[in-house]
Amino acid sequence: MSFIYYCQIELHDSMYHATREIGRLYETEPIIHNYALCYALGLVDSKKYATTVSEEDSYRYFCPEQVPKYEQHLTPLNQQGIYVTPAASIHHTSILNTWKYANNNYHVEMEKTQKNIPSFGRAKEIAPESKFEFFIISQKDIKDLLPKWIRLGKWMSKAEVTVMETQTVNPSNSDKEFMVPFPLNPLDVMFSHQVISYDVINMSPVSLIENVRVKGRFYQFGQSSQLEIPAGMQYRFKF
Repeated sequence: MSFIYYCQIELHDSMYHATREIGRLYETEPIIHNYALCYALGLVDSKKYATTVSEEDSYRYFCPEQVPKYEQHLTPLNQQGIYVTPAASIHHTSILNTWKYANNNYHVEMEKTQKNIPSFGRAKEIAPESKFEFFIISQKDIKDLLPKWIRLGKWMSKAEVTVMETQTVNPSNSDKEFMVPFPLNPLDVMFSHQVISYDVINMSPVSLIENVRVKGRFYQFGQSSQLEIPAGMQYRFKF
């Protein structure tokens, strides 16, 4: 028996992360990686969920080095039986911000300079009031432990989390070929399912896939049980 939560995120600030860089344009794809969601929801640091994360591996208050530790941080969630899917846009709008900066070597290195050469860049961000949807699959009921407010992206933008629907389900007894209408992390699904076809969403640290046709066990979700969610997904870090 598993608990599946259908959740929505509504942005209260503009959200920015550099999904791709095109010259001086830094573009935010209207999608939220499931790694980022785990950190934002407090699943990595909180002792309510993953109790095996050591203090030196925790990013809760301070990050002493810019070295990702996804495997160390997310593997304990497999032991807890918790999995979060990437979040896809329900509806969104984008905004384009232009920023400028000048050569400030004389401030940093105390160098003399007669030049002040300005430069600029553009950041394409996701606007406030945009909405996203995602699923949490858990072996235990964690609804009361999920936060109402989270922070997302480079600017730590404020966002509201709402659990729209909760169901308890059992996985299917047999394999079946079916379509998944929301994005997936390919590393997490390829170990448990045969992936037949998909489209790639290029982003870091792991590109996601959408319009996925897979074969394997599944959960049926929703009042009409028409939505089929792959069963047995876990965080993986190697093909």
